Amino acid sequence: MNETAQIYISNKKNLKRGWTTGACATAATKSALYALINGEFLDPVTIKLPKGQTPSFTLSDSEISSTFAKAAIIKDAGDDPDVTHGATISVKITHAKKNQGIIFHAGDGVGVITKAGLKLDIGQAAINPAPRQMMIAEINQLCKRFNITPNFNIYISVPNGKKIAKKTWNKRLGIIGGISILGTTGIVIPYSCSAWINSIQSGIDVARANEITHIIGATGNMSENAAKAYFNFPNLAYIDMGDFIGGLLKYIRKNPVKKITIAGGFAKICKLAQGATDLHSKRSTVDFTMLANEIKQLGGDETVIKKTLNTNTANEVLELSQKINISLANSIANKAQFQAIKLLKNNNIKLDILIINRRGEIVAFTGDS
Repeated sequence: MNETAQIYISNKKNLKRGWTTGACATAATKSALYALINGEFLDPVTIKLPKGQTPSFTLSDSEISSTFAKAAIIKDAGDDPDVTHGATISVKITHAKKNQGIIFHAGDGVGVITKAGLKLDIGQAAINPAPRQMMIAEINQLCKRFNITPNFNIYISVPNGKKIAKKTWNKRLGIIGGISILGTTGIVIPYSCSAWINSIQSGIDVARANEITHIIGATGNMSENAAKAYFNFPNLAYIDMGDFIGGLLKYIRKNPVKKITIAGGFAKICKLAQGATDLHSKRSTVDFTMLANEIKQLGGDETVIKKTLNTNTANEVLELSQKINISLANSIANKAQFQAIKLLKNNNIKLDILIINRRGEIVAFTGDS
């Protein structure tokens, strides 16, 4: 590939950017269509991305007959820990009936939409709008060049896609049978977490479309399981927000539900109580001085305060407070609720906080207070 752009980050390590499944599918589509029209494949094949970049891709496989042409590209996600890194994106193109236009199909390993709320109708292949537009643009350009009408069937397959999809949110979102073909810009930026944010937003969209009025945003599996045991809601109500509390609340602000519960471990909720919008350990830390001051206000003596300032983890502080019957978890939950409501900026949405300890037990819940 050309344009293997680099990103420079604070730890002075150069991280290579990669290409989305949508960009790979677009390149495979262009090469396969060229072969169907002209009898030979473009290899390498160059495409134009939405922001003007023009990367080139090398084919990993190709096949042509009198009725179809097929090209495949192995996805390179660069240095991003992408579950689809190394996956083969294969596109088969056949002629369609007159005036049919361009029709996208889910081949083996590509999912199909089964629930409302996503950007595609139920029954359609899980090929997002942006990749579709990239492919359509390249198809139209080739058809204009060869003076033909664009009537084609586009079958996109991802061998092993069903297995890869188990590591994604697709099943929860109602995308069955494989992965989704994604990508807005065509470029994967290392550790941008854009795929996670997209999944959060899709989860909210699906929940709203299926008339879920109370959403649970959980920081992880243990928090989600505790919330499930407490609320017993349908699976669509639970959003795995990870560390992205800010991204979750900002999206709900514009796409509201009646109520949201934030469920998380004590340390994560401490960070939210401090005003953090990203709860990852590399981007926010627990303020032990804040915890010590909180314990002091709740009646803790100097010995307890000193121990708090010398502990290694927030959970140690929680356990210390529990031993002396100080309701630290409740106090932190109330502070976190205040910060979350301030970030939400929508008084029509009820919000509460649920905190669990490291054994998965609920230690604080603000309810409707």
